[in-house]
Amino acid sequence: MTGEFSSTWLGLREPADAAARAADLVGMLPGTIRTIRDLGCGTGSLGRWLAPQLPTPQHWVMADLDPALLEHAAANMPFDGVTVRTALGDVTQLTAADLADADLVTCSALLDLLTVEEVEDLAAVCAASATPALFTLSVAGEVTFDPARPEDETVEAAFNEHQRRTVGGRRLLGPDAPAAARAAFEKAGATVITRSSAWQLGPDLPDLTAEWLRGWVGAAAEQSPDLRLDDYLRARLEELPRATVGHVDLLAIFS
Repeated sequence: MTGEFSSTWLGLREPADAAARAADLVGMLPGTIRTIRDLGCGTGSLGRWLAPQLPTPQHWVMADLDPALLEHAAANMPFDGVTVRTALGDVTQLTAADLADADLVTCSALLDLLTVEEVEDLAAVCAASATPALFTLSVAGEVTFDPARPEDETVEAAFNEHQRRTVGGRRLLGPDAPAAARAAFEKAGATVITRSSAWQLGPDLPDLTAEWLRGWVGAAAEQSPDLRLDDYLRARLEELPRATVGHVDLLAIFS
């Protein structure tokens, strides 16, 4: 699986991610969490959100395919009692041996980029090592706007199909990821708890809202070129709407 995100985009979304994640799931983590493996860590934003909520000492294993992002992640965990090691590689190749010393496996905005088989494999690896999983911000495929426009639902449907596209022979889960992950982890024997973790965008976050709109509409237009969305996007950018962008957080615990 190849990386898809720039450090600029990841930095822009970090405050919205932090505000959206379901913090109550952290309080449900079992036992003492000391070693955390963060899959597809990007710039390390999940670590910066989660580390202050866990006891120290902590050791983070940051895993990603992008060496530049790994370097950034390792250099930006500014917490006493927290150490970091990087692991360059494909998260879909994770094994139970990789989690032998882990107390928790995490990821953020990753599951929708996987296939159903890859999520099932991930659940099986976590089950084999009895490692709990906290997976945040999986796209849910639900967007609401204030004010609404007639084209909104059509654009949403095209975007969701784009998220389910086939890339290199891999059919991505997109907005089907939350349900697929729940089913996979429950089949693997986990107790699964989910929470809504929707982004709240709007004029108070103008840079992120505008960039998200460009990406959302651009993906829809790529999926369905006949929609001709230039005027729609222009109108949305001229007067930024408030938008709720659905995501789901998932906690899986093996007894």
